[in-house]
Amino acid sequence: MARQKSSTRFWQRWAAVFQKGTVRQWLLGLVVFFGLLGVLVIDLLPTGVSVEVGQVARRDIEAPRTAINSAETERLREEAGRRALLEAYDNPEFYHINDATVVKVEESITEILNLLRASIPDETLEEGREPLAVSEVDRRLIRDYGIDLPPANLAYISELSLAQFDVFAQNVTEAILAQMSEEISDDSLRDAWDEYELRISADKMDPQLEHTAIVLGRQLIQPNLVLDTNKVNQAREEAVAKVEPVTIMRGEIILRKGDVVREEHIRILQDLGLIKTGVDYLALIGLVVLVALMVYGLGIFVYQNRPSVLDNQGKIALLGVVVLVVAVVGKILSLIHWPMAPYLNPTPWAGLLLTLLVDSKLAATAVTLLAVVLAIMNDFSLNIAFVALAGGLTAILSISKVSQRGDLMRAGFIVGGVSFASMVGLGLLQQESSLVVHSYLGLLNGLLCSITAIGVLPYLESVFGITSAIRLLELSNPNHPLLRRLMLEAPGTYHHSILVGNLAEAAAEAVGADGLLARVGAHYHDIGKLKRPYFFVENQIGMENPHDKMAPSLSTLIVTSHVKDGLELAREYKLPDVVTQFIAQHHGTDLVKFFYHRALEANEEGVDEQDFRYPGPKPQSKEVAIVSLADATEAAVRSLAKPTPGKIETLVRKIIKDRLTSGELDQSDLTFQDLDKIAGAFVKVIIGMFHARVEYPEEITKEDIEGKRSRSGTPGKQ
Repeated sequence: MARQKSSTRFWQRWAAVFQKGTVRQWLLGLVVFFGLLGVLVIDLLPTGVSVEVGQVARRDIEAPRTAINSAETERLREEAGRRALLEAYDNPEFYHINDATVVKVEESITEILNLLRASIPDETLEEGREPLAVSEVDRRLIRDYGIDLPPANLAYISELSLAQFDVFAQNVTEAILAQMSEEISDDSLRDAWDEYELRISADKMDPQLEHTAIVLGRQLIQPNLVLDTNKVNQAREEAVAKVEPVTIMRGEIILRKGDVVREEHIRILQDLGLIKTGVDYLALIGLVVLVALMVYGLGIFVYQNRPSVLDNQGKIALLGVVVLVVAVVGKILSLIHWPMAPYLNPTPWAGLLLTLLVDSKLAATAVTLLAVVLAIMNDFSLNIAFVALAGGLTAILSISKVSQRGDLMRAGFIVGGVSFASMVGLGLLQQESSLVVHSYLGLLNGLLCSITAIGVLPYLESVFGITSAIRLLELSNPNHPLLRRLMLEAPGTYHHSILVGNLAEAAAEAVGADGLLARVGAHYHDIGKLKRPYFFVENQIGMENPHDKMAPSLSTLIVTSHVKDGLELAREYKLPDVVTQFIAQHHGTDLVKFFYHRALEANEEGVDEQDFRYPGPKPQSKEVAIVSLADATEAAVRSLAKPTPGKIETLVRKIIKDRLTSGELDQSDLTFQDLDKIAGAFVKVIIGMFHARVEYPEEITKEDIEGKRSRSGTPGKQ
């Protein structure tokens, strides 16, 4: 008996440890790490023949398949690239004028001429200001610009009039810039100087000025050509691409019995995958490091950029499952003896599902990780990695705005088209006809990924407790049973919910929250009013308000009970938790002020403020808080008489301020900047939605509207 109790306590302690979120996150990370490592370590298991450099071959070894001799191919390509570079260095067509050099010369000539001009007396200068001395000009020219002009030339310039100097300066500037606009190499520099002298001579200057211009030009005009690296790289790439891969043909004898094994034989056997050795522990260590870095990088990205995902165990588990499934399927495809099979890897499938169920940025990170994993397991094939990455990222982008399940099929065609084009492009670029011929696999892969994503999506939502955008769109359909009931049995509440949804969606998008979730949550936030629709004034058209004949405490109980009734309906109709939270939290712990004040006025004994509050909890997310604000705002603004943009904005901001000061937004992560954006979004939408109504009284909460209208007999919103 004691042993049984001890065993029970042991398992209870372990269960308590496992229930901690951090422990489960680490366990999921370890599962992903060991799963990826297990998939990739298969390639390190010994296979093929066992030979070493210097041994004598004991039998003939022939190629079991056609493969590329990577060592020889790489040698030939490097040689072709080097030849292309040498040819480019000697070819003038690979050079272009360096604009920076021209601009520098232009700036220098301008500053030099300004300095020379400063040595000329100017009658327009203020009295007491003297021109620069010729010696000072000479000193500055040498110090600042490295320009050496004969003193006689400088003295001659100082005796010119400003008009004469300006003509000289213009001629020199135009001649130097005209010469610099032409191609000047190191070898053609002297020719450029000669051409410049001819330009100066054509201006027919004074001999002394002409000499000065020539001296300046010879010191300023310089080579302006620079190697065009883009053209050089392109020429090198073209030369490398023209090199045909050296092929090892199936059946070709690699080693004959009695041959001495050399390094090139080992390389060829490696290309064929025939080398059999013991476990390469260094490679194993490298693989462990790479996988650890990838999993760690994924975890850090989630921690820093999507911390909310870490708090959702279902999303973390889904991320791990999807990554492992794609890795396992990719490994199976890599083991098939058909080199094109790996192009059917389901990376786009991961992109589709993770975008719909988790987050697009996280999906992009996972797709990038999977592309690296697929490259590793397929002999570091960049082609496979590129096609997988292109397909996965396209899948993410193609469903960024999904509106129905059919959009997944449309995304499949888009992914297929991009994968098809990627394979064709790579095939043409690398002159690999097999890629072009089998490019149809890209289109097939896109369609298969979209079809399987559509098939498994409902099951993944159920197993991992995640609600996708498609599920939310289905819930927003007016034909949903609950919304249908709300429209028929409580039309005023239905209309109010639709308007609140419009406000909430606009505000959520303004602050970077989930607009679709906010709109759907707003549609369902008041479904509890279906139980007693006529106790809420928006449904009392042409009827008496029953609250007029009821005690404030009972009225409060009925009004606040629509939260509990809504949660019961949500469970009955199996609404997801992300929607149910709007029902439970949209009123938070707000005070039903009107009925509370009525109770005080009636002098009821034992009036406790807590009895007139909603049960809570307060809004726990941005979306719920926005719906809460939209709920109160819509009810308040409808009562404004002759609404103007100024009145509307004043009222909206007062409602938000009241909710903020009452502490109802403390747990919602909304910032002051968010609240300002929400107010702006509300005002913009309301101005387009509402017309003049009865002016709203001082008290602006929704419950006060209900009570005030109840007292006056005017239908209102509860």
